[in-house]
Amino acid sequence: MSVPINVENWQGSYGKSNPAWTSHASGLQGLGSELVYVQDAAGQYFSFYWQQAERYKLDPEAIVNSCLNEKFGPVAATSYLERIQQILENQLPERFCCEFQYQEEKFKFDLIISPILVADGSVSKVLVMGRQVPEESANASQKIPTTAKASALHWGQHYKKLIRKISRHIRRTLDLDTIWQRTVDDLGKGLDVSRCVICAYKSDNMEASVKAEYRSESISSFLGQKLKISELADLSKAIESLEPVTEQGFNTQEQPESKLAVATFYQDKPNGLIVLYDYKENRQWTIDEIELMRELADLVGSAIAHATLYHELEQARQQAEEASRLKSEFLANTSHELRTPLNGMIGFLKLVIDGMADDPEEQMEFIQEANRSALHLLSVINDILDIAKIEAGKMELELGPVDLEELFSNVEDFTKTQAQEKNLSFRIQKPATRDKIILNGNYQRLLQVMLNLVGNAIKFTHEGGVMISAEVQRKKPVNNQEVPAMAIVRVVDTGIGVSLEKQGRLFQSFSQVNGGHNRQYGGTGLGLYISQKLVEAMKGEVEFYSMGEGLGSTVTFTVPLYQDPVLTSNQ
Repeated sequence: MSVPINVENWQGSYGKSNPAWTSHASGLQGLGSELVYVQDAAGQYFSFYWQQAERYKLDPEAIVNSCLNEKFGPVAATSYLERIQQILENQLPERFCCEFQYQEEKFKFDLIISPILVADGSVSKVLVMGRQVPEESANASQKIPTTAKASALHWGQHYKKLIRKISRHIRRTLDLDTIWQRTVDDLGKGLDVSRCVICAYKSDNMEASVKAEYRSESISSFLGQKLKISELADLSKAIESLEPVTEQGFNTQEQPESKLAVATFYQDKPNGLIVLYDYKENRQWTIDEIELMRELADLVGSAIAHATLYHELEQARQQAEEASRLKSEFLANTSHELRTPLNGMIGFLKLVIDGMADDPEEQMEFIQEANRSALHLLSVINDILDIAKIEAGKMELELGPVDLEELFSNVEDFTKTQAQEKNLSFRIQKPATRDKIILNGNYQRLLQVMLNLVGNAIKFTHEGGVMISAEVQRKKPVNNQEVPAMAIVRVVDTGIGVSLEKQGRLFQSFSQVNGGHNRQYGGTGLGLYISQKLVEAMKGEVEFYSMGEGLGSTVTFTVPLYQDPVLTSNQ
């Protein structure tokens, strides 16, 4: 696993005058870097900055393009260059102390050396950041116990191992939950913090939800909470800058709280937040920890982006497979629905043509049956044409005044006989008004919707009955806006009902609750979907209610009123 710094903007000249370099050097000074330079394996300087250069009359321009021992460099040059070579080969940053010499003066620096990845993928130079160790600190280090000194010297190794561990864990999976949890577990334990959380973030939402958490047993969980970015300055800054941000203060329990936050990102777009919390007093985040978080931001951000893309592709694949399955099932059902009335027409007409009728009365009966089959075939074809228009976005309706009483009367003429043939009760309940209820819709399409809903109610009801009702909903203010008056139409039956888990399929195109070859009821499965789209085109809504199988069902739809009727006193 390589985590070199990507410095594509630094190609070509690495000189002091390079604006990209000057900007980056200023940012590193903010992290306490007093010495910053770029160097290759041979020790040649390609850029150079030292905060004390003017004090010691050192010309940075004279350092660039020179080598270690000529101007400014480490006392132990050979071992230093071996360390540089090792960093370039491993492509991993390291931290160690090194003594430098300029003229007769010697200076001890705490260095962080990171490999630089250029545009062609090669790594031949390193970025060195250093902070001068005060003389008293250097002397004090002489008295540090051997075990403590060894621990400090091996921190760079611990840092590399932690990066490798997190990378290994998150690159083995494309499951987002696993990536989130393994990241916070490894990071929280590795840095010995009180809490580590990772949040999902989208640029169109100013909230970040906590998806995974590592925490000490004694503290309460943040899991599932939503952090309001606009109210948290450190998180806002982390997202805007894509750089680690630290904050010291107290939490709501008046505990000392030290935070280190960084936004994960992919292609310079934030997609998450990692936040470290420590409730130990005076916890200071080290340069190593800040650098670790900076590198994790890209590493984890890429893993999140790849896992998210995989999840979206998997969802799209499943949806495409389901759509393909439903369309195949729809074609099979539709071909059956087309063949049945067509065979009926052909059969009855053949009987008439062959003179198989015993008398004119039976001949008329055959012709009437052929006519019914033809009308059914026309209905199926109209459904198919309607769905084609809806799918193509070409369903346009001409709206105008529609008399609700006339509409109900025609629905009764078409459907009451079907209900009586099944020994079902059939009732229509009209709202009590002094004048007519006039809808603003398309008469033919409203009739189509009503016939479909009532036809379904009769088809799926074996005992009991069907009731059609309507009520007027007057204009009312909602959120300081007046909602127009609406007519609410209900079709209630005592039929087979629909289980709660299957109700979501009712308004899907090409879908039937009981599809397949063994389905008990006929039909193309397009009726409710078409009805919903027609009502929506008339600025209304369709809703379905059922308490479960065997408990009947209710379908309601709304249509705006053309004019407000005058209601009677009991309304």
